[in-house]
Amino acid sequence: MNIGIYIYDDAEVLDFSGPFEVFSTAKRLANNNCQVFFVAEKNKPVLARAGFSVNPHYSFADHPAIDLLIVVGGVHTHELEKPAVISWIRKNAGTATKVASVCTGAFLLARADLLNGLTVTTHWEDQTDLANMFPNLNMIANKRWVSQGKFTTSGGISAGIDMSLQLVAELISPEHAELTARQMDYQWHKNT
Repeated sequence: MNIGIYIYDDAEVLDFSGPFEVFSTAKRLANNNCQVFFVAEKNKPVLARAGFSVNPHYSFADHPAIDLLIVVGGVHTHELEKPAVISWIRKNAGTATKVASVCTGAFLLARADLLNGLTVTTHWEDQTDLANMFPNLNMIANKRWVSQGKFTTSGGISAGIDMSLQLVAELISPEHAELTARQMDYQWHKNT
């Protein structure tokens, strides 16, 4: 399985580092050959929030096929205005087995017309804006994550870790998700 995490300038650091840690720890504990990697629009360093520099593993032009696509949040407004980004998300979501967003990454999935008619969530501070910008989705509050079909959206920042553990439970086993959380010394918030 290939797990691709889309990152961009001003992305929230824990939005991508949390899921990366969960899936890379789960991989190590399972001793399997899945790949966990960052994808950016271009093959150059990305400056996440607070100037945190990240080297993506791949760009849009050279990444392997993605089975689980994770789109992270942060200062996402510039990303919403990039047709190449929205097209890439739509294309890769179409071929992925599962698609997830952390925090305001839901805005990018919604802009790509992937969440119409679905129940979703995002960071508490952005829920009204998401509902107003995309009235064809059902925005709900007070949930760490929401799954519907192949799509899972999560609330703000640390909720991406809980969502990722839930995805490990679905993709490998609940026991492996528990083991992963324990290895990370993380108190998993299981209830959505």
